[in-house]
Amino acid sequence: MSTFRLPRLASVEVSVVPLADGGMILRNPIQLLEYPRHLGHWLRHWADKAPDRTFLAERPARPGHRLSDPPDVPARNAKRSSRRAERPGGRLFERSDDWRRVSFAAAARAANAIAGSLLARGLGPQRPLAILSGNSIDHALIALGAMQAGVPVAAISPAYSLMSGDFSRLRYVLDRLAPGLIYVEAVDPFAPALDSVYRDLHEVLCDVQIVASNPEQTGQDTRSDSPWIDRITPLADLVAATPGPDVERAFTEVGPESVAKILFTSGSTGMPKGVINTQRMLCSNQQAIAQCWPFVEDRPPMLVDWLPWSHTFGANHNFNLILRNGGTLYIDAGKPLPGAIAETVANLREVSPTIYFNVPRGFDVLLHFLENDNALCETFFARLDAIFYAGAALSQSSWQRLEALSLAVRGERTLMLSAWGATETAPMATMVYYPIERAGVIGTPAPGCEIKLAPSHDKLELRVRGPNVTPGYWRPRDDERLPVDRDGFLRMGDAGCLADRDRPEQGVVFDGRISENFKLSSGTWVDVGRLRVAVITAGAPAIQDAVITGHDRDEIGLLVFPSPAGCRSLCLDAGNETTLAELVRRPQVRRRVIAGLQAYNRDHPHSSTRVARLILLAEPPSIDSGEITDKGYINQRTVLTRRAAMVEQLYGDNTAGVLIVDPQ
Repeated sequence: MSTFRLPRLASVEVSVVPLADGGMILRNPIQLLEYPRHLGHWLRHWADKAPDRTFLAERPARPGHRLSDPPDVPARNAKRSSRRAERPGGRLFERSDDWRRVSFAAAARAANAIAGSLLARGLGPQRPLAILSGNSIDHALIALGAMQAGVPVAAISPAYSLMSGDFSRLRYVLDRLAPGLIYVEAVDPFAPALDSVYRDLHEVLCDVQIVASNPEQTGQDTRSDSPWIDRITPLADLVAATPGPDVERAFTEVGPESVAKILFTSGSTGMPKGVINTQRMLCSNQQAIAQCWPFVEDRPPMLVDWLPWSHTFGANHNFNLILRNGGTLYIDAGKPLPGAIAETVANLREVSPTIYFNVPRGFDVLLHFLENDNALCETFFARLDAIFYAGAALSQSSWQRLEALSLAVRGERTLMLSAWGATETAPMATMVYYPIERAGVIGTPAPGCEIKLAPSHDKLELRVRGPNVTPGYWRPRDDERLPVDRDGFLRMGDAGCLADRDRPEQGVVFDGRISENFKLSSGTWVDVGRLRVAVITAGAPAIQDAVITGHDRDEIGLLVFPSPAGCRSLCLDAGNETTLAELVRRPQVRRRVIAGLQAYNRDHPHSSTRVARLILLAEPPSIDSGEITDKGYINQRTVLTRRAAMVEQLYGDNTAGVLIVDPQ
């Protein structure tokens, strides 16, 4: 096997404390070093040490959108500003090719001005900022300004506003949040959602203003009697303000226990909960990462990243990695979805990341392009220190395809990394910082963090204790208590086990969600997490994801979400215009899925692992119904509930559309 190209990593050691009940506590002997009181210190540090370095970059705004300019860069940098363009008012932004950029110095100036503007509008620890729009430079600036003024930031999934039919989740979140201000990038796209929430939440939002990067309305989706129409302030006004002494006073008062963010979970078991993220959680997490991955300090990291800032992976792990280490983040407006992946591909043609982060679904979609475009592949791997996946299990087939590409381009394997955690752990609790040979390994405890493996049924539940754990939920209901055990460990609902009990430094292997597993009618348990990964690999490239069925039934079945790109690769006469409904009827697709699962069944003949039947779904997972998050995670429980009729069809007498894997 070819060697790895290894960046600088910490040495791995794990201490194990056995427990009387058969469980154990894992600790990292690396002592967590000091970290700042809050994120604002890192922004000011890099504004002083590397003022001209690009902090954030994005493609120019789409028609109808406008990027708010950061304040003037210092006059001493004027000779170096040949690529900067001036706009009315004398404010400057940087241009480079097709990207707009903001430096650390300009971002710090903008954050200070915004902090003062928010304080002047009465925002504070109990009056948070709600952000409805997706990732952008303006989103980052207003969030940084808020946090350094002690104003909690709640970035709410744009899907709640832009892809919802009834705005019920947005209404629920804003009611719980009770914000002091709402930010949107542009008014028109959010007009229907704003109409709905301002009318239904009149008492909560009666005096809440709206700040917009592009405050003009075309009138297409905006009625003159909208209750919020006269409450709009341009973000440029906040940026242009002169910060007063109250900004420095607030900056000094923000401390480790201050609420930095309120991140709403995806609501896999109901409506979203607002998870409190303190400054201690965020800063300790980044310090632990830097100690395990010292290569991020060897050269400033460069990311091309789409992961949404309404979720902990993109917001806390990736964005803060750039902020802590003085790197550059190219904001990717693409997504691993048909019609949106082209933007990601275009960005990766131009920018070579030093670390590439994605969720398994994202890698599955991107791989098709990497494998069919040598120039793209060479740019992608040119500066890459590591590939990182998290959030769900990467299929072994995708892992092997990534390694094959790395070997072809650079003659050696790129380091594959992963981690495990949750919104409640800011997010990283375990991390990989050593070469691993297969998907599923989630690493060892982060410095300062303890992991308990506690017996639960026939598995070991992962539990976490450390400075990265949330103190609780924002304005919780009675049933929203933080699930901690008697020793103060947060119960996660995930299962894990040591990869090698005799060598704990090999790390923990993810062992599925305890709550997702079920019993067949025979009383045999089905391990949903492992089975899902296995069938995706078996059905590659046609299967993008799968939901496991069979609770209280005789056999295991699948509701399969096909991969459009993978299915097209099997059908040489299929073009981009060929619909998913057509693709799932193609014999080439069906033969590939059946053949792959038959081969899998031969190696896994027992009832708890053998797949008997499946349906190839022509309807993609619905984000509005909670079947999938905007990061691409499938919610097994929601899919089974929403598509209960298909589950009945799968096991019923009417077998139209049902594929039998091993017909008798």
